[in-house]
Amino acid sequence: MIIMGIDYGDARTGIAVCDKFEMLASPVCSVSEWNKDALIKEICALALKYKVQQFVVGLPKNMDSSEGERAQKCKDFAAELSEISGIEYVMRDERLTTVTAHNALNITNTKGKKRKEVVDQVAAVVILQDYIDYRRINKLNG
Repeated sequence: MIIMGIDYGDARTGIAVCDKFEMLASPVCSVSEWNKDALIKEICALALKYKVQQFVVGLPKNMDSSEGERAQKCKDFAAELSEISGIEYVMRDERLTTVTAHNALNITNTKGKKRKEVVDQVAAVVILQDYIDYRRINKLNG
């Protein structure tokens, strides 16, 4: 199944997709859009282009596992995206994904403007890869 990972943000949203065998998450783009309706329209177009069958949207939980205002905003966004696109979604805990993304960019020595452009994509990759790994492990363990 082709799954799209989404790191939803107010200013920029990172997008990643996996292959149909759910082995590898790859960055697609960062969408710079403040208007939620326009963002959803753009993501729907990308979903159509990549033949996406499911969305996984990052859920920003607090370190104590509680959910704040931002988590609710992400849930509302995911529900609206699913309703408009007709594609089901799951929420995935995204704690520390941005830290992981920055660490990965440190390793590759990505700095400045380029770093700002790709950090959301890398965060989307981390969210998606975590989810497809989870699915694979659960399939193996029955």
